[in-house]
Amino acid sequence: MPHPQSPVPETGPEAVPAPNLDFESTTPYEDYIRASVLSQLQHPRSDDPGEMVFIVTTQVMELWFTVLVHEWETAARALREDALPVAMAALKRSVHELRSLNASWEPIAHLTPAQFNGYRSALGEASGFQSATYRRLEFLLGDKSASMLVPYRNVPRVHDELEKALHAPSLYDEVLRWLARRGHAVPAAVLERDVAERHTGDPGVEDVWQRVYAGDQDSEECRLGEALTEVAEQVWRWRNDHLVATRRAMGSKVGTGGSGGVAWLEKRAAKNVFPELWTARSRV
Repeated sequence: MPHPQSPVPETGPEAVPAPNLDFESTTPYEDYIRASVLSQLQHPRSDDPGEMVFIVTTQVMELWFTVLVHEWETAARALREDALPVAMAALKRSVHELRSLNASWEPIAHLTPAQFNGYRSALGEASGFQSATYRRLEFLLGDKSASMLVPYRNVPRVHDELEKALHAPSLYDEVLRWLARRGHAVPAAVLERDVAERHTGDPGVEDVWQRVYAGDQDSEECRLGEALTEVAEQVWRWRNDHLVATRRAMGSKVGTGGSGGVAWLEKRAAKNVFPELWTARSRV
């Protein structure tokens, strides 16, 4: 006899097995995904119904940051081990993940100032630039600054993780080291620089990419360059979507957390990651 809580199995030549609905405790889905934990992490501080959307959207973004950090750390480690296929697979996955991250803006991208003001005070001094996971993401891209560790000085675990990331080679550092091992003339000053400093464009690195792009279009170097360019483009789109959403919601007012708001985001959006990949194109 079937269990009283189980569906009655179908019979006949086209019968489809019924799913198991009887478990001793929680479902395997819950054990694996922890959905009940995720659905209890939203605690609005205002009566505005739009705040719930804002919280969930931001939490989704944080989850995508976590995925991207995982992908780019995987790619960096693979390059360090000369495992280019593993690195390429991680980079290609991250492009799709970046597109999903960028799409996360959609629920809040069209807020009017009045709609945002309905719950803005609930944020207090909270601001996206305080996100520790996003900071790790930017460090991996080579956009480093020791000053960005200051917000976490009273949170030792987070501060230690970010300090470690600050002093570790970025994804782009590992790319340049891989190119050097392949015989490309990456300047010694670039390879030996303090990796805790922000990477800025270097003419010698631009020369390397110019030669790569002027050569065999199916070379491993060219395919890696294009994978990195896809990543960089999606990062640029993320920054610009953030800028536009903020401009629509609050104009040029001072941002939460005391940042310059739109002015701060405009400065960030004007910067390209992996800069020589862009400047070299003018010389091909």
